[in-house]
Amino acid sequence: MSKSVWGRSTFTAVLAAALAFAGSAFAQKQYAPGVTDTEIKIGQTMPYSGPASGFSGIGKGAVAYFAMLNERGGINGRKVNLLSQDDAYSPPKALEITRKLVEQDGVALMFGTLGAANNTVIRKYLNDNKVPQLFFAATAHELGDPAYPWTLGFAASGTIEGRIYGKYILANKPAARVGILYQDDAFGRDYLKGLMEGLGDKAKSMVVATATYTPTDATVDSQLTTLAAAKADTLVLISIPKFTAQAIRMAYDTGWKPMMLMAGASNTMGQTLKPAGFDKSVGMLSAQFLKDPSDPAWKNDAGMNDFRAFMRKYAPNGDPTDFYYAYGYSLAQTLAEVLRRCGDNLTRENIMRQATNLKDLELPLLLPGIKVNTSPTNYHPITQMMMWRFDGANWQLFGKVMSSE
Repeated sequence: MSKSVWGRSTFTAVLAAALAFAGSAFAQKQYAPGVTDTEIKIGQTMPYSGPASGFSGIGKGAVAYFAMLNERGGINGRKVNLLSQDDAYSPPKALEITRKLVEQDGVALMFGTLGAANNTVIRKYLNDNKVPQLFFAATAHELGDPAYPWTLGFAASGTIEGRIYGKYILANKPAARVGILYQDDAFGRDYLKGLMEGLGDKAKSMVVATATYTPTDATVDSQLTTLAAAKADTLVLISIPKFTAQAIRMAYDTGWKPMMLMAGASNTMGQTLKPAGFDKSVGMLSAQFLKDPSDPAWKNDAGMNDFRAFMRKYAPNGDPTDFYYAYGYSLAQTLAEVLRRCGDNLTRENIMRQATNLKDLELPLLLPGIKVNTSPTNYHPITQMMMWRFDGANWQLFGKVMSSE
């Protein structure tokens, strides 16, 4: 009898030890390259110089956000080390820096890189090496293709936004003669594709002229002359801030008065409308998903007040009305949430698993009713926008939340 009891006791003890060991192994911390008990190292390229340097607030805002987060203890006890480097808006340079960040600096992931061309050129390398490419600042629809499972953007794609503009024109000016200025790269062609899809069967008859430019051009004066000569009464500007401002000024100064819509990438007051002239920008139309920090409509908004306090303390040399700081701040908040959900399982695989399973995530600076949603088959986190119109002093939202469906 005692021998039998001894056997059962021994078996129970061994089983308990085995379960404890298994539990300990299961709970063990799992890390990607660049992650330790105290640090999460991530990489970014950003145009701190060059023709798209007006967007650099995105990188500066993200760097400042993680500085704030680190001061408050980081994420699950780990500080985030964001290595943000200048690519001058050059795809070859973006690829060169990305390879260095991954292979020499050992980052866990790439985050927030600006530009369709830059993100497209680094996508194959990152996917081949199974390195997450997360919440970048580009609107190319194809960058949301789940066939590249390590690449996930953030903003409504150019195709999605373009469709919304097409739907708006059809509903409000069905006999429009449409002229289109677009950047001759993936960014511009993506918006163009969506716009034509939004116009549907009427696209061929409504679009009377198109003109392209490259970011290295000095002006778009000749392109605007071509579009005006085609007697377009509706002008869609798929362009970065510098050229959008030029187009607004030239149309006004020459007395051309088409209904004008601009891509969301340029609808900021500081980078586009102020250089163009507020008086010359009256009536401009666009779409947006984020609150504009220069808009007094958000004067008493809790999320915007937090952002302003953040800017005062962590980016004192930045412009608190610069939309791109708000954009970078929101990108960083989204990544922080993903990393927080990872807990101690900070493998690249789990980072992507968490990033592609966000449901109705609310961010303080998203417009009311717009939320972040992803899934293993949906790599477009933002699919809704609202139209707004510039009244000479501020953007005024109108209508309801629109989608491209």
